[in-house]
Amino acid sequence: MLKLPRTIRLDPSDTFVFARAAEPGEWAVSGAFVFWDRDPATMETKERTALRSGLLGIDSLGWSTLAIVTEATDDERRTAVERLAQQLVDHFGAPDLAAARAAAEEEVAFAASLCNHPPQTLLAVHRAVEDGEVRERFRTLKPRPAAPGSDRIHAHARAFTFHDVEGDDVTEEVDLRGFIKTDRT
Repeated sequence: MLKLPRTIRLDPSDTFVFARAAEPGEWAVSGAFVFWDRDPATMETKERTALRSGLLGIDSLGWSTLAIVTEATDDERRTAVERLAQQLVDHFGAPDLAAARAAAEEEVAFAASLCNHPPQTLLAVHRAVEDGEVRERFRTLKPRPAAPGSDRIHAHARAFTFHDVEGDDVTEEVDLRGFIKTDRT
């Protein structure tokens, strides 16, 4: 069974954190190639956010924090490859459609390789620049098992639900004190 990632938006936060948010339901690829010749130090905040945690929607070239493993047909895969190839020519300087198609095939194949999970599994990425190279770590997020005897809607009976994370434990530390500026005159 062929599976590919699709962008998903659980809340509106992607529209605030990325310069261009992907539309929900777009086929997605890693998108790391967007940053190959970029210096993170020269990027705007929203570009750095996309570098750190964005998956690229093929149609809009927008970013999504999450993608969902989805069953796909061979025709949908071919369409995704062709659309990405055209985007590579139109927006990324690919010399011709044949060269772009080869690169798009690789990107879509890599995206498919991330989908060795049951459908509806959420995927997330964390990127960092290490020794001058972009390193990607992918995680899966799966719903916690429901409490025995509960229905699907009331399984956790909380305003927020939490998901178990599989994969690298990526943590990001935030210096809250660094955000506060005080004037002590």
